[in-house]
Amino acid sequence: MIARTITAYVVTGIALALIDSVWLMTMAPRLYQPEIGEMLIKGFRPGPAIAFYALYIVGILIFAVQPALAGGKWPAALLKGALFGFFCYMTYDLTNFATLKVWSLKVTILDMIWGATLTGLAAALGTAVTARFFPD
Repeated sequence: MIARTITAYVVTGIALALIDSVWLMTMAPRLYQPEIGEMLIKGFRPGPAIAFYALYIVGILIFAVQPALAGGKWPAALLKGALFGFFCYMTYDLTNFATLKVWSLKVTILDMIWGATLTGLAAALGTAVTARFFPD
């Protein structure tokens, strides 16, 4: 059980990091910089980024991957992961849209869609790969 959880964490984390890095490298100059650039620092702060990813992966495992592994179905992880991602990103984006001068509706909507997509894909991949190594 511990080996399965560690595998799920690592695989989900790798999927999340790879997919999100492609998004951030392509969309930062196209979406975030033009829309909210005056708020952004150059580069990023590694500590908070690492903390976010480390803890967010735990949430993905609790709410999407582990329940899907119990049922043996990656589509369940895709759906539950997408919902988890949507609600997490929605909290962040709508709070920013409600309280920050330069946070746009465009960023709000696209980022919420991205959160659902990213998290659903990472959860599905984490579930599918883990289930191959640890079939019930």
